[in-house]
Amino acid sequence: MADSELLQVADQLGEKRSCPADEEESKPSKKPKVDNDHGNGGPPRQQDEEEEEEPEGEASEEEEDGQTFADMMKHGLTELDVGILKYVSDHEGFSGILKERYSDFVVHEINKQGKTVHLDDLSIPADSEPNELDVLTEEQKKQLGELQLFKNKEGDVSIEVMDDTKEKRTLVHKAIKTQFPGLETKTEERDGHKFIVAYHAAGKKALAAPRKHFWPKNRGSFCHFVLYKENKDTMDAINVLSKFLRLRPNMFSYMGTKDKRAITVQEIAVLKITAERLAHLNKCLMNLKVGNFCYKNHPLKLGELQGNHFTVVIRNISGTDEQVHQAMSSLKQTGFINYYGMQRFGTTAVPTQNVGRAILRNDWNEVIDLILKPRPGAEKEFMVRCREEWAKTQDPEAALKKLPNKRCVEGQLLRGLSMYGKKNIVTAFGLIPRNNRLMYIHSYQSVVWNTMVSRRIEAFGLKAVEGDLVLKGTHVLSAENAESYSIHDIVMPLPGFDVIYPTHHVGKGYRELLAADGLDIDNMRHKVKDYSLAGAYRRVIIRPSDVSWEVIQYDDPRISLVHSDFEKLESKPAPVFNKEGKYRALRMEFSLPPSTYATMAIREVLKLDTSIKKQTQTSSG
Repeated sequence: MADSELLQVADQLGEKRSCPADEEESKPSKKPKVDNDHGNGGPPRQQDEEEEEEPEGEASEEEEDGQTFADMMKHGLTELDVGILKYVSDHEGFSGILKERYSDFVVHEINKQGKTVHLDDLSIPADSEPNELDVLTEEQKKQLGELQLFKNKEGDVSIEVMDDTKEKRTLVHKAIKTQFPGLETKTEERDGHKFIVAYHAAGKKALAAPRKHFWPKNRGSFCHFVLYKENKDTMDAINVLSKFLRLRPNMFSYMGTKDKRAITVQEIAVLKITAERLAHLNKCLMNLKVGNFCYKNHPLKLGELQGNHFTVVIRNISGTDEQVHQAMSSLKQTGFINYYGMQRFGTTAVPTQNVGRAILRNDWNEVIDLILKPRPGAEKEFMVRCREEWAKTQDPEAALKKLPNKRCVEGQLLRGLSMYGKKNIVTAFGLIPRNNRLMYIHSYQSVVWNTMVSRRIEAFGLKAVEGDLVLKGTHVLSAENAESYSIHDIVMPLPGFDVIYPTHHVGKGYRELLAADGLDIDNMRHKVKDYSLAGAYRRVIIRPSDVSWEVIQYDDPRISLVHSDFEKLESKPAPVFNKEGKYRALRMEFSLPPSTYATMAIREVLKLDTSIKKQTQTSSG
């Protein structure tokens, strides 16, 4: 997340364990990625930003080779391309590396009650089911554990039921399924003896809902727990949990998606799954840990969080202690411009906002063209072939055959085109998941917002002026009452049919900007309801809370400089800093409200462009 430097040091912090469903979990990605922040929540009348995943760059993200990625970024975006132009302070910037070491970026959710979420307790709550695990011997547990951990789909384990009663068999079935998620059981009779056979639930069966476990009336229906994850985004983590528990992913609820390139800690709730079943997963999950279990009567809702607390390490800084002090004091006192960060706009040669603009203009041929046409920059070989096929034949089925994974945006769009034909592009486009579709238009709105805020700061600086908007009652300031407001009260609108605009000349610039893009600001309702933009208001300046920082010195660039919740649970020692160390790093902490971007705070401190394109140009690795 929010990473303004180079190629990933593939530091696999997770323990070296493996589980059947975890084939790809342990492969660290070498791909650099900048700024995957927490756009979770947001201004009033927010669209579904909470749910948005990070732009996928349309192609598969996983194991991009570092060099080709740097190559590809020659065609990427810089901050200037997305309207990020201004700074609030005039301190001198300094250089530093927000390393691709994901352990340099740690995020703790701040829940509805204002409490910072930590993973610090792996125990099972007292009101849990009685422990029926004694029905299995140590030897049987060992065999079942081995069956579960190895991809031995043919293998099974037979357990003879000595004092055979239905109750006893039920207990054995239940104990196996509870303790060894992923295994199924059946009863077999051999030579007059009853055996319970445990085997791998493969394929469809693995995804079937498990039989309803007994659930006490006095226990809340939802098990709330803390999810600690490393280098994995929230949806990936939930998909892994779903696979192991044989649940649909929508049985889980959360307050915000946390990004991939980080260590993050957040609350999750799941319907009618016991703490035991969840706790058992800890022994075979890579880069995930669950704990702090409790039962409640309600799920979690998107946007219910108060924000996120960040701990960020910027290594190899060039700034003097005085420069660092100046920069951090300014962040604490004045804050930073609340720009939408770079990852809102995708990482490919075709920016997501261009697709969004075409959708809003109802130019569906352009939408298809932007998503499917050949593009500059390195991409996976199969994606290049797919695009070439489309350009040559315009045949969706032929292009689709070139894709091994049909779930990417291109694959979903081509499938839609082959099902509904090129005369029904709107319906075909509808096969792309709703959040991805909305991401395009939100991305367009975000560029407009960034651009207009840069103009607002350029024109009037950091004071409230006549014609500005304030959130309280959403009213326009007159010359007289502008005196009693500060820049921290000022909001600017995301364009839409349900907002008003500032009345000074910058506000009038919205109309011209949209007109230049072929859009009418007075007609933001789209004939497809999903793409009608109501608009929203967003604060121009954000002042982080709980800001603290220290300059630390260290000798070994490979060691983690933050003591994570997982390391504390494992009683690992905290990092030791050497006052005479040859490297200097800035370790900063701050809290931000939902839908604000930590990278934009860091940009204000360093005065560096946070785009990958700039970083891949300025660093030699």
